Amino acid sequence: MNKILTDFLDNLKQRGRSKATLIAYGKDVDQLFEFLAREKITQAQDLKPEQVEAFKKYLTAKDYTAKSISRKLNSIKTFCRYLISQKIITENPAAKVEHPRYDSQPPRILSKMEYRSLRDACHTDVRIYAIVEMLLQTGIRIGELANLDLDDIDTDKILVQAYESHAQRQVPLNPAAQQALTVYLKARPKTKAKTVFVTKTGRPFLIRNIRTAVDRYFKLAEVKNARVNDLRHTFIAHQLEAGTPLTMVSRLVGHKRLSTTEKYLAFVKKSEAAPAKLEEL
Repeated sequence: MNKILTDFLDNLKQRGRSKATLIAYGKDVDQLFEFLAREKITQAQDLKPEQVEAFKKYLTAKDYTAKSISRKLNSIKTFCRYLISQKIITENPAAKVEHPRYDSQPPRILSKMEYRSLRDACHTDVRIYAIVEMLLQTGIRIGELANLDLDDIDTDKILVQAYESHAQRQVPLNPAAQQALTVYLKARPKTKAKTVFVTKTGRPFLIRNIRTAVDRYFKLAEVKNARVNDLRHTFIAHQLEAGTPLTMVSRLVGHKRLSTTEKYLAFVKKSEAAPAKLEEL
């Protein structure tokens, strides 16, 4: 079973799935394997619909949320499709197992007062201030920001390199982002590292450390229930609210499907007049 799981994850990697997806799918399928082992099932070809249903009930009994169970079922359904593709099984035992119903939480969109409070809280920390402005004014992902190299920066735009399953794209920098980035780069430690954002010792500033640092300033600003990714949500929502064309916003933030961007329209009051340029937050 372990060999099959390894091959499954290698297959996902070859298909360009993200590191986060690989980790999540690996843990979910491994959890299924542990459950099956307690049921004396040690071969993938012996997996039946009743075992997948039993695993679903087991997760419910363990107080997993409906959303977590649904995500785990997605992992298992993908795994079962892989088993069919490899002719390990002939029928998908997870195909008819239904996802539990749950209400999706709306994106956390910061108000002007909230993101201005965040700015005020971190304005003396030029690195974090630049990070906040870059995320808020461009809508790029935190992973894309962490991977941003000095060579990717132009005067009024940045080149966002292909990241995991996301394609390369150009994103404009408005005056607020340009100024914050310029101030930071003047104070940036001298280092051989090419990444734009580095630690005080000159090492690349890792995603988890960026999250921790920004979360700390959210707390200092007393902005509750907010995380780093909410800066991206805020960019998307405010641009749509200002009347920026849906297709433009979708392209700038790197959504693969226009429908992903469209979902934000339910949470904004769209302006009648489209702006001549992107809205500065």
